[in-house]
Amino acid sequence: MNPTQTAPNALLLDHNDLTQGQLEKVIGQVLGGSVDYADVYFEYTISEAVGIEEGIVKSASRNVSQGAGVRGVAAEKTGYAYSDDISLKSLQQAAETARAIADGRGPESPIAVSGGAPAHNLYPLEVSPTEIPVEDKVALLKQIDAVARAADPRIVNVMASFACEYKVILVATSDGLVVSDVRPLSRLNVTAIAQDGSNRQVGTFGGGGRGEFGDFLLEETYGHYAREAARMAIVNLDAVDAPAGAMDVVLGNGWPGILLHEAIGHGLEADFNRKGTSAFSNMLGQQVAATCCTIVDDGTLTGRRGSLNVDDEGTPTGRTTLIENGILKGYINDRLNAKLTGVPLTGNGRRESYAHAPMPRMTNTFMENGDADPAEIIKGVKNGLYAVSFGGGQVDITSGKFVFSASEAYLIENGKVTRPVKGATLIGNGPDVLTRVTEVGNDLALDTGVGTCGKDGQSVPVGVGLPTLRINDLTVGGTQG
Repeated sequence: MNPTQTAPNALLLDHNDLTQGQLEKVIGQVLGGSVDYADVYFEYTISEAVGIEEGIVKSASRNVSQGAGVRGVAAEKTGYAYSDDISLKSLQQAAETARAIADGRGPESPIAVSGGAPAHNLYPLEVSPTEIPVEDKVALLKQIDAVARAADPRIVNVMASFACEYKVILVATSDGLVVSDVRPLSRLNVTAIAQDGSNRQVGTFGGGGRGEFGDFLLEETYGHYAREAARMAIVNLDAVDAPAGAMDVVLGNGWPGILLHEAIGHGLEADFNRKGTSAFSNMLGQQVAATCCTIVDDGTLTGRRGSLNVDDEGTPTGRTTLIENGILKGYINDRLNAKLTGVPLTGNGRRESYAHAPMPRMTNTFMENGDADPAEIIKGVKNGLYAVSFGGGQVDITSGKFVFSASEAYLIENGKVTRPVKGATLIGNGPDVLTRVTEVGNDLALDTGVGTCGKDGQSVPVGVGLPTLRINDLTVGGTQG
């Protein structure tokens, strides 16, 4: 499973009777005329999922897929074609299509490519999660069912699922680069339903990343997931209707960073800024947040869900400072937008699969620690809302306006966390919210590994993180009559 081994090349090229010379010919076939960059992306994926409800296996699946995508770039125009048949004939047809879409004319340009190893080794597994017997996964899920039910007699139903994949990718470019990567990914989810009379409430929890299956077998891991799902369901049984209006809001650490990801992170992706459609366009070097805010995107964190050895264009991932002490320092780039704007690559060219062209996407995006004590942050709020976890939300990239639903939240009354509330939504504007941050805690935590980001119809795994922070005068939508 070590990504620096040559196995990925053998799996994707030799297995499909492709030689390096043929690969070079395909790339050269895309080049010419106005097309000055081309690449071929290969992918082989094994994915597996199993789920239980009421202690019984209700779903199980295993899927194997492979394919390749060919891209040609002419200035701002991109031609992309793909096939699930990795053969020389199919790749040549895809190359002709990509070149035609990108308006390539003139003779083909010969190139030479050579192999290279990723700069990182962030997930050196011994055994792929997809190689673990399904019986072992079912046994884990049944143990989770038992732990969640034992947490409280009001837990009446438990659903648990485990999903994993083993993905092998290889990227060959007209710059002469050939690089491969082996990417494991796992996720464990638990849903508990609590009932008290006619009142039924749901709690969910989960986590994962690019680690060993054995990590989930630790009681401190699976037990924590099960008990947290049960706890959240029980908390929601006692929740009162949330108040509405402008108030001070304290965001808990960890998963609440999803608000940062959606309301601010997407606005810092280079394609939106190059086109002038982001609320942060043309603001480099300007104060866009409170001075206590520093936000980074880091794809190099070992084992994290959003981490990659190389992005889907073959560029090593890195750590990019987006906002430093409130000043906008940079954007998240892929190859196309970095070239057009004349800035360095950041390793953020990502795609859902071989059937999609890459675009700038986040990896692990979080706010760095401040110096405030989280307990003191809460103590300083007279009347407000403490938002611990979030569900769904909507964001308008152009305006920065967002609406997020809190799945776990509490009232803050006279500096103390009191009653749980339901139906609370946070409403605001991303750039404006950053200026309303008054305190940042010293307890940065990343999420447990459940994030999936959608953009232009593509979904990719991501990570988020946040220390406890206070936002003054944020609009809260509530259900209190």
